[in-house]
Amino acid sequence: MTTRLDRDADATRARLLEAATTAFAEKGFKGTTTRDIASAAGMSPAALYVHHKSKEELLYLISRSGHDRILRLMQEANASSEAPTATLHRVIHDFAIDHARGPAAARITNYEMSSLTPEHLAEIRDIRRRTEHELHKLVEAGVAAGDFDTPDPRMATVALLSLGIDIARWYRDGGRWSPEYIAKRYADMALRIVGAS
Repeated sequence: MTTRLDRDADATRARLLEAATTAFAEKGFKGTTTRDIASAAGMSPAALYVHHKSKEELLYLISRSGHDRILRLMQEANASSEAPTATLHRVIHDFAIDHARGPAAARITNYEMSSLTPEHLAEIRDIRRRTEHELHKLVEAGVAAGDFDTPDPRMATVALLSLGIDIARWYRDGGRWSPEYIAKRYADMALRIVGAS
Protein backbone atom coordinates (compact mmCIF):
# COMPACT_ATOMS: atom_id res chain seq x y z
CA MET A 1 0.00 0.00 0.00
CA THR A 2 1.29 3.45 -0.95
CA THR A 3 1.54 5.82 1.99
CA ARG A 4 1.40 9.61 2.02
CA LEU A 5 5.15 9.64 2.68
CA ASP A 6 5.71 7.52 -0.43
CA ARG A 7 3.55 9.85 -2.51
CA ASP A 8 5.38 12.90 -1.15
CA ALA A 9 8.76 11.32 -1.92
CA ASP A 10 7.60 10.46 -5.46
CA ALA A 11 6.37 14.03 -5.97
CA THR A 12 9.70 15.42 -4.74
CA ARG A 13 11.67 13.12 -7.07
CA ALA A 14 9.46 14.19 -9.97
CA ARG A 15 9.99 17.88 -9.11
CA LEU A 16 13.76 17.38 -9.05
CA LEU A 17 13.62 15.53 -12.38
CA GLU A 18 11.61 18.35 -13.95
CA ALA A 19 14.03 20.94 -12.56
CA ALA A 20 16.99 18.94 -13.89
CA THR A 21 15.38 18.73 -17.33
CA THR A 22 14.96 22.50 -17.44
CA ALA A 23 18.47 23.18 -16.13
CA PHE A 24 20.21 20.67 -18.42
CA ALA A 25 18.30 22.04 -21.42
CA GLU A 26 19.32 25.61 -20.60
CA LYS A 27 22.92 25.14 -19.44
CA GLY A 28 23.88 21.66 -20.58
CA PHE A 29 24.74 18.85 -18.19
CA LYS A 30 28.28 20.06 -17.49
CA GLY A 31 27.19 23.68 -16.98
CA THR A 32 24.48 22.72 -14.47
CA THR A 33 25.24 22.42 -10.76
CA THR A 34 23.27 20.44 -8.21
CA ARG A 35 22.55 23.83 -6.59
CA ASP A 36 20.91 24.97 -9.88
CA ILE A 37 18.66 21.91 -9.89
CA ALA A 38 17.73 22.13 -6.20
CA SER A 39 17.07 25.86 -6.45
CA ALA A 40 14.80 25.40 -9.50
CA ALA A 41 12.89 22.76 -7.54
CA GLY A 42 12.60 25.09 -4.53
CA MET A 43 14.78 22.89 -2.31
CA SER A 44 18.13 22.93 -0.60
CA PRO A 45 21.07 21.30 -2.44
CA ALA A 46 21.17 18.58 0.23
CA ALA A 47 17.60 17.57 -0.66
CA LEU A 48 18.73 16.40 -4.09
CA TYR A 49 20.96 13.74 -2.51
CA VAL A 50 18.14 12.49 -0.30
CA HIS A 51 16.18 11.51 -3.42
CA HIS A 52 18.85 10.93 -6.10
CA LYS A 53 22.39 9.57 -5.93
CA SER A 54 23.86 12.22 -8.18
CA LYS A 55 23.33 14.75 -10.93
CA GLU A 56 24.30 11.99 -13.38
CA GLU A 57 21.50 9.78 -12.06
CA LEU A 58 19.01 12.51 -13.01
CA LEU A 59 20.51 12.63 -16.50
CA TYR A 60 20.25 8.85 -16.75
CA LEU A 61 16.59 8.86 -15.65
CA ILE A 62 15.70 11.53 -18.22
CA SER A 63 17.58 9.66 -20.95
CA ARG A 64 16.19 6.26 -20.00
CA SER A 65 12.61 7.53 -19.95
CA GLY A 66 12.89 9.11 -23.41
CA HIS A 67 14.63 6.12 -24.97
CA ASP A 68 12.21 3.62 -23.42
CA ARG A 69 9.24 5.60 -24.74
CA ILE A 70 10.57 5.57 -28.32
CA LEU A 71 11.48 1.87 -28.13
CA ARG A 72 7.90 1.06 -27.03
CA LEU A 73 6.59 3.15 -29.92
CA MET A 74 8.65 1.11 -32.40
CA GLN A 75 7.72 -2.22 -30.81
CA GLU A 76 4.02 -1.39 -30.87
CA ALA A 77 4.35 -0.43 -34.54
CA ASN A 78 5.82 -3.83 -35.36
CA ALA A 79 3.07 -5.58 -33.39
CA SER A 80 0.45 -3.74 -35.44
CA SER A 81 -1.53 -5.50 -38.15
CA GLU A 82 -1.62 -2.36 -40.30
CA ALA A 83 0.04 -2.30 -43.72
CA PRO A 84 3.70 -1.18 -43.61
CA THR A 85 2.90 2.17 -45.25
CA ALA A 86 0.26 3.11 -42.67
CA THR A 87 2.43 1.79 -39.83
CA LEU A 88 5.51 3.74 -40.90
CA HIS A 89 3.47 6.92 -41.37
CA ARG A 90 2.01 6.56 -37.87
CA VAL A 91 5.28 5.67 -36.16
CA ILE A 92 7.23 8.58 -37.69
CA HIS A 93 4.34 10.92 -36.93
CA ASP A 94 4.36 9.81 -33.28
CA PHE A 95 8.18 9.88 -33.09
CA ALA A 96 8.29 13.43 -34.46
CA ILE A 97 5.49 14.72 -32.25
CA ASP A 98 7.14 13.22 -29.16
CA HIS A 99 10.32 15.18 -29.91
CA ALA A 100 8.47 18.41 -30.80
CA ARG A 101 6.23 18.34 -27.72
CA GLY A 102 9.16 17.70 -25.39
CA PRO A 103 12.16 19.29 -27.09
CA ALA A 104 14.07 20.01 -23.87
CA ALA A 105 13.94 16.39 -22.69
CA ALA A 106 14.60 15.15 -26.23
CA ARG A 107 17.71 17.37 -26.52
CA ILE A 108 19.03 15.99 -23.25
CA THR A 109 18.16 12.42 -24.22
CA ASN A 110 19.93 12.64 -27.56
CA TYR A 111 22.77 15.11 -27.03
CA GLU A 112 24.00 14.63 -23.45
CA MET A 113 24.74 10.91 -23.62
CA SER A 114 28.51 11.42 -23.34
CA SER A 115 28.00 12.60 -19.74
CA LEU A 116 26.52 9.27 -18.63
CA THR A 117 28.59 6.78 -16.67
CA PRO A 118 29.99 3.91 -18.78
CA GLU A 119 27.35 1.53 -17.35
CA HIS A 120 24.46 3.88 -18.05
CA LEU A 121 25.83 4.75 -21.49
CA ALA A 122 26.04 1.05 -22.39
CA GLU A 123 22.43 0.56 -21.28
CA ILE A 124 21.19 3.54 -23.32
CA ARG A 125 23.17 2.45 -26.38
CA ASP A 126 21.56 -0.98 -26.13
CA ILE A 127 18.08 0.60 -26.13
CA ARG A 128 19.07 2.71 -29.15
CA ARG A 129 20.26 -0.41 -31.01
CA ARG A 130 17.00 -2.17 -30.22
CA THR A 131 15.02 0.87 -31.39
CA GLU A 132 16.94 0.99 -34.66
CA HIS A 133 16.42 -2.76 -35.09
CA GLU A 134 12.65 -2.37 -34.62
CA LEU A 135 12.43 0.41 -37.22
CA HIS A 136 14.69 -1.52 -39.60
CA LYS A 137 12.36 -4.53 -39.28
CA LEU A 138 9.45 -2.31 -40.29
CA VAL A 139 11.32 -0.95 -43.33
CA GLU A 140 12.37 -4.48 -44.34
CA ALA A 141 8.77 -5.69 -43.98
CA GLY A 142 7.64 -2.90 -46.29
CA VAL A 143 10.29 -3.84 -48.86
CA ALA A 144 9.35 -7.54 -48.62
CA ALA A 145 5.66 -6.69 -49.11
CA GLY A 146 6.48 -4.58 -52.16
CA ASP A 147 5.16 -1.44 -50.43
CA PHE A 148 8.59 0.22 -50.14
CA ASP A 149 11.22 0.60 -52.82
CA THR A 150 14.54 1.56 -51.26
CA PRO A 151 17.91 0.21 -52.40
CA ASP A 152 19.33 0.41 -48.86
CA PRO A 153 16.85 -0.30 -46.05
CA ARG A 154 19.54 0.20 -43.39
CA MET A 155 20.38 3.69 -44.69
CA ALA A 156 16.68 4.51 -44.93
CA THR A 157 16.29 3.47 -41.28
CA VAL A 158 19.13 5.74 -40.16
CA ALA A 159 17.63 8.65 -42.15
CA LEU A 160 14.20 8.08 -40.58
CA LEU A 161 15.63 8.07 -37.06
CA SER A 162 17.66 11.20 -37.81
CA LEU A 163 14.50 13.02 -38.85
CA GLY A 164 12.96 12.73 -35.40
CA ILE A 165 16.12 13.09 -33.34
CA ASP A 166 17.12 16.32 -35.05
CA ILE A 167 13.82 18.01 -34.18
CA ALA A 168 15.13 18.28 -30.61
CA ARG A 169 18.07 20.37 -31.85
CA TRP A 170 16.09 23.08 -33.64
CA TYR A 171 12.48 23.06 -32.41
CA ARG A 172 11.31 25.78 -30.02
CA ASP A 173 7.81 26.38 -28.68
CA GLY A 174 6.03 29.24 -30.39
CA GLY A 175 7.94 28.84 -33.65
CA ARG A 176 6.37 28.91 -37.07
CA TRP A 177 5.39 25.21 -37.08
CA SER A 178 3.27 23.37 -34.51
CA PRO A 179 4.23 19.87 -33.33
CA GLU A 180 1.25 18.48 -35.25
CA TYR A 181 2.30 20.19 -38.49
CA ILE A 182 5.88 18.92 -38.15
CA ALA A 183 4.71 15.38 -37.37
CA LYS A 184 2.43 15.24 -40.42
CA ARG A 185 5.09 16.60 -42.78
CA TYR A 186 7.80 14.32 -41.38
CA ALA A 187 5.53 11.28 -41.69
CA ASP A 188 4.85 12.19 -45.32
CA MET A 189 8.59 12.65 -45.98
CA ALA A 190 9.29 9.30 -44.35
CA LEU A 191 7.18 7.57 -46.98
CA ARG A 192 9.21 9.26 -49.72
CA ILE A 193 12.47 8.19 -48.06
CA VAL A 194 11.45 4.52 -48.28
CA GLY A 195 9.93 4.90 -51.76
CA ALA A 196 6.45 3.97 -50.58
CA SER A 197 4.07 3.11 -53.39
